[in-house]
Amino acid sequence: MVLQILTVPCLADNYAYIAHDPATGVTAVIDVPEAEPILQALDKQGWSASLVLLTHHHADHIQGLGALLARHSASVIGAAADAHRLPPLDQSVTEGDRIMIGSEEGRVLDVSGHTLGHVAFHFPASAVVFTADSLMAMGCGRVFEGTMPQMFESLGKLAALPPETLVCSGHEYTQSNAKFALTVDPDNPALISRVKEISATRAAGRPTVPSTLAEELATNPFLRADDAGVQHNLGMTGRAPVDVFAEIRSRKDRF
Repeated sequence: MVLQILTVPCLADNYAYIAHDPATGVTAVIDVPEAEPILQALDKQGWSASLVLLTHHHADHIQGLGALLARHSASVIGAAADAHRLPPLDQSVTEGDRIMIGSEEGRVLDVSGHTLGHVAFHFPASAVVFTADSLMAMGCGRVFEGTMPQMFESLGKLAALPPETLVCSGHEYTQSNAKFALTVDPDNPALISRVKEISATRAAGRPTVPSTLAEELATNPFLRADDAGVQHNLGMTGRAPVDVFAEIRSRKDRF
């Protein structure tokens, strides 16, 4: 039985996620930007948090953990490489490690770049990956601690997942990401169509995430560094995709 996924808006533009295994009743919270919206969502569903999965150490992804744990006795899982700056962990993980949400098996992916030690959690049977600030809807995180090749490699791991995979990213940045994407890939009909959908979704007050990996592959410029049209628009035809990616990320930083 597949996981039930709830998207929980937090702070000004963050998202946490709740993943519930109906077969066992086990519930996991992925990142804790603030506790109260998550607690309310758990109470509404009648669920108790058994696990907390932390993707990386930035405050806007962990600062609500103490208040959550005051109400729910949950085991905390995070990257061994980030353990020195995460809250105390009950389980430290590295790439390839297995984690369980009830009967659902997931795997840890090292997606360093935004930070060193950033991880994603992929649950193939439910076709969902929790990416936080690595792969985002129409974008990717800033490269704060890693290198451009490292971030490019991390995104490549995520891009290689099945296209039907649901991408649960960490922020409501999609509209601004879409505006930038049009400067890089203006003739992409899939992108043009998605921008209209995103505008309508936000006008209705609904989250634009999760998205599917298929949507990201078709419209996210950070996954399209090998596309001939994108390369032409950047004046980088025939250049190595990692160099094209670095140029896209640099332009986004200045956007």
